[in-house]
Amino acid sequence: MKAKQQRDICIRDANSQDRERIKQHLLDAHQQYEQHLSVDRWTRYKEEIAESAEGRQTIAFLVADWGGEIVGSVQLFASSQAAYDRPELEIHSPIIRFLAVSPQARGNGIAARLIGEAVRRSRELGAATLHLHTTDMMEAAVKLYERLGFARAADKDFFNGETHVKSYWLRLDEARVS
Repeated sequence: MKAKQQRDICIRDANSQDRERIKQHLLDAHQQYEQHLSVDRWTRYKEEIAESAEGRQTIAFLVADWGGEIVGSVQLFASSQAAYDRPELEIHSPIIRFLAVSPQARGNGIAARLIGEAVRRSRELGAATLHLHTTDMMEAAVKLYERLGFARAADKDFFNGETHVKSYWLRLDEARVS
């Protein structure tokens, strides 16, 4: 993958023809977390990932297309209600979910480019902040978010079963990505 030029990576909206490729991409990208989860939790997580490929309730579903291959994706939701069916979080600005980069394409800045496009679109919507949630098992992702300027928002954390889901937010006027 790294032999191709980074400029050949196109960040674009997903379309209905992409759904099966997106589902496989998401499962491949998240496979590394299987070892951190119980069999039951991993089965539920795979179902949630596969269902997310439909893009329901998203305001944007972005993919990174590299020579016709989907190597990255991220989903943008309008609120915590749309993203998680959790209105009690009271997040009324965009939230990114299911950021994923295919293992063979990592290290090429794809995640940062997808987040940058989510930032751009959130600004276009007039939003002041962008939110996301993650867990400790996604250590590399947390480092990326912090490098891009996301800060902890512990008051928006929640539990998914026994898993502590941590909240981060980015003030769009201070964003280091665009």
